[in-house]
Amino acid sequence: MSVLVYINSNGEKIAKNAFEAVTYSKKIGDVTVVTNGKADDSMLAQLGKYGASKVLVDRSFEGIDEQQITRLVATAAENVGAETIVFSNDLIGKAVAPRLSVKLSAGLVAGATGVPQEDGTIPVNVFSGKAHGFVKVNTDKKIIALLPNSIQPEETGADAAVEEFNGNAGDSRVTVKETKLPEGDIPLPEAELVVSGGRGLKGPENWNLITDLATELGAATACSRPVADSDWRPHHEHVGQTGVAIRPNLYIAAGISGAIQHLAGVNGSKTIVVINTDDEAPFFKAADYGVVGDAFEVLPKLTEAVKKFKASN
Repeated sequence: MSVLVYINSNGEKIAKNAFEAVTYSKKIGDVTVVTNGKADDSMLAQLGKYGASKVLVDRSFEGIDEQQITRLVATAAENVGAETIVFSNDLIGKAVAPRLSVKLSAGLVAGATGVPQEDGTIPVNVFSGKAHGFVKVNTDKKIIALLPNSIQPEETGADAAVEEFNGNAGDSRVTVKETKLPEGDIPLPEAELVVSGGRGLKGPENWNLITDLATELGAATACSRPVADSDWRPHHEHVGQTGVAIRPNLYIAAGISGAIQHLAGVNGSKTIVVINTDDEAPFFKAADYGVVGDAFEVLPKLTEAVKKFKASN
């Protein structure tokens, strides 16, 4: 079976979710990757180590215009005869996959967590991660949007061949006036450790309580929607149903009550630790560990404990 994977590259590095998507797709069939921009050939060739046989790169346009990417992937799918098209279920995947589904009359499985079963069904997260289900696509072509951190990248092969490709993407109708790259060394969707804060921090001037702990843990930082809406933190740190969905090994939430919209973006976390003064906060019901206490007291003590542990090991 021919499988096409779209990855986004900013030209500096390949994201972890790209390696996840290629590893996942190799379990289904023969993998071709398509991308756009000016990423270095040697960097793109690394995708072969995770299962890609070749990489098609359209250097005629950069950026993340959904319409251009939709046309690019549609052209590539026809070129390689792809029966299955795979995206990471990130912001780009969520925007492009539905458009491509309509364009190709292909069934779409969003939020996949595993490979197709023997009966053709695909495991997915449903109801904002509160339950698991299986979806079967009856169209000739199918599109799968893989939930980030659902599969561990595996190196299984050698470098892939990189080929120039004209994806007939056309011109963009979008004018980009300014681009701001996310701050921090660890991209939030890929982070295995995340420290997050809410309105309980009382203001942006207290955010060092979050960043200090995150630095000691080697974690990414995140926030609730009210924090982002109040401009305490940038919106790319907002996790939740309308923000970034994450699946870290450890999620520490301080001063967040746990509204259903927030839980929808974090309930894939393997371990959740909640710090809140309100012992009736809804978040405690979803927590693996809970601390009823003031974040202004708990976070500094936790940070100091991590420092001492690191110093003694």
